Amino acid sequence: MRTRSLGRSCLVGGLVLLAGASMLAQRGGFGGGGGGGGRFMGLAANVPYDGKFVFVRMSYPSGGMGGRQGPMWAHDYQAGEAHFLQILTFVSNVPAHVDGTSVLAFDDPEIFKFPVIYVVEPGSWSMSEEQVKALRAYLLKGGFLIVDDMGGGTVGLGGRLRPDQWPNFDLQMSRVFPQAHWQDIEADHPVFHAFFEIPSPHDIPQYYDGGKPIFRGLYEDNDPRKRLMVFVNYNTDISEFWEFSGTGTRPVEEGNEAFKIGVNEFIYGITH
Repeated sequence: MRTRSLGRSCLVGGLVLLAGASMLAQRGGFGGGGGGGGRFMGLAANVPYDGKFVFVRMSYPSGGMGGRQGPMWAHDYQAGEAHFLQILTFVSNVPAHVDGTSVLAFDDPEIFKFPVIYVVEPGSWSMSEEQVKALRAYLLKGGFLIVDDMGGGTVGLGGRLRPDQWPNFDLQMSRVFPQAHWQDIEADHPVFHAFFEIPSPHDIPQYYDGGKPIFRGLYEDNDPRKRLMVFVNYNTDISEFWEFSGTGTRPVEEGNEAFKIGVNEFIYGITH
C-alpha cells in the first residue's frame, strides 16, 4: 500500500498531516451531524457500486433506541465515516468514495461486493436466521467485519456507565459460528502495523470509556495462523473521535490516534 508523495515516515513521525483531520472536518455538510453535531438527520442514498472502496455501515433493528443519534447502528453516522474517508484517501492511495457511504442490512446481497463492513453498538444487535446465514457466507468468502463503539461495562468520563455489550454480541456471533473462540489481539498483530506503526494500541486515548481499549478477533477455524475475519474494538469508541474531529472538544493528538487505528483496520481488511 503506497502513501502519497510525502511518505509514511513523515506522517508517523510528527503526525502533522493527520492534524489536518481538524481542517477537513470543519468542512461539515455530512448527513449525520455535519462537522460533528451528532444528530441523526436520516439516511442518505447509498453509493452506486463501481469498484471503488465504499464505507459500508451495517444496519439492524434496535427497537427505536438511540435518541438524537437515531437508531443504535447509526451512532456517529454520517459525519464519522465521512471524516474518516477524507483521512484514508489523504494518507493512502486507496481509491475510495469520499462523497458518500452506504448502509446495508446483513441479508442484503450487495454486501458481497465489498471487502469490509462495519457495525457499531452491538449490545442491541439482532439478526434473523437469513441474516445469520448471509453473514456466515460473507465472512467465509473473504469478507472482513469491523466492530466499534462497543461498551465494556466500565465507568468513564463524567461517571457515565457504558453497559457491557459483549454478551449480546457474543450471542449473535455464536449463531454465525457456534464454535467461535474469541482471541485477544496483542500489539504485535499485523493489523497494528498494516499502515501506521502503532506499538502500544492499548494505550490509545479513550473518548469517554473507562479503562483501556480491548481488541479481539475471530479467526477462520479459530486458528491464528489462518485469516482474521472479525476485528472488535471493545470497551472503546474510536469513531467518536472521527465524528467530532475539528470541533475542538478533544485534542487533535488524541483524534490522530483514533484515525490511525481506523486506517490500519480498514487497510488490513482491504488487503487481506
